[in-house]
Amino acid sequence: MNYCSNCGNPVIQEIPQGDEKLRFVCPQCHTIHYENPKMIGGTIPEHQGKILLCRRAIEPALGKWTLPAGFMENGETVTESAIRETEEEAGARLVNVTPYMVVNLPTINQVYFMFRGQLADPNFKAGIESLEVKLFTPDEIPWSELAFISMREVLKQYCADLEQGLFPFQIIDINKTLENS
Repeated sequence: MNYCSNCGNPVIQEIPQGDEKLRFVCPQCHTIHYENPKMIGGTIPEHQGKILLCRRAIEPALGKWTLPAGFMENGETVTESAIRETEEEAGARLVNVTPYMVVNLPTINQVYFMFRGQLADPNFKAGIESLEVKLFTPDEIPWSELAFISMREVLKQYCADLEQGLFPFQIIDINKTLENS
């Protein structure tokens, strides 16, 4: 950050009084600019024992497979975000959307809220951010072609839960330096 979004003057970095973290502060209007983690909503779209994955049409990880997920927009809930991203990336409508997992990625300041949901119907199509979308059985998942460690961990846990027939809500922490490793 170079300039204050409140008054337009250059900002400096300092630890504000009563704080313990380095922040961008405007010496002119004294606004403290807090930077918080990015929130991501995503889904595991299910249909007859298969999982809908999207092949990315954008960077990062162009051409790699992932679950539909993306950044929350202002004014929407995390559930709305996950449903919207599924519609945008996979052209898919979901029913029975239920919370499944929170994935914390503190090294890149992201938090994923993942939901399970059933396809309302088997009609889906690649959205503008996807090259293709396809249903996979757990044993068909292209593990070596997955885009992000977060999605790999979600799918790995989902497949284990699928074998047990139980889907408890979970929180996992991934402390890797690179999300797309």
